[in-house]
Amino acid sequence: MAEEGNVISDLNLDSAANGEDTGPAAGIISQYIKDLSVENPNAPQCFQWEDAPQLDVQFNIAAQRVDGDIHEVELKIVATAKAEGGTAYAVDLAYAALVGMRNLDDNTAHSFLFAEAPRILFPFARRIISEAVRDAGFAPLMLDPIDFNGLYMQQLAAQQEAEQSTEAGQGEPAGNA
Repeated sequence: MAEEGNVISDLNLDSAANGEDTGPAAGIISQYIKDLSVENPNAPQCFQWEDAPQLDVQFNIAAQRVDGDIHEVELKIVATAKAEGGTAYAVDLAYAALVGMRNLDDNTAHSFLFAEAPRILFPFARRIISEAVRDAGFAPLMLDPIDFNGLYMQQLAAQQEAEQSTEAGQGEPAGNA
């Protein structure tokens, strides 16, 4: 049987000599709807349309420091359903959270703000959008899960690749054409 150790002591969460907590910590303080817009611009005609609407879903993540160790993370989701007759519905949601972080290095903090916090927020935002679409008179919209960590890693890799190609381009002498 493998030795598992003591989880509490292995985390090394000792306090500093002055009693201050020096262990890394991050968590959601509160969540809230920052902005919600639901449009049903072609009602009641849209309820008679026979063609299935084409769905377009866009999302964006933003983060900003509020005060000290407190940040706001905003998950913005826009879902629009359009058919030949026009727009059936449009839902625009900005769902946000206050995030507290302490004793995290910059890379870990950035990862928490742009990958982990949106992962935590998404199920709540998904429910709000589903209910908003249902309340507009349509079948509830169940958004597929999003791999925020995978997307974050893809963006980091693309950013590093772009930086490397820029650095490689700066080292070459300019040629005459």
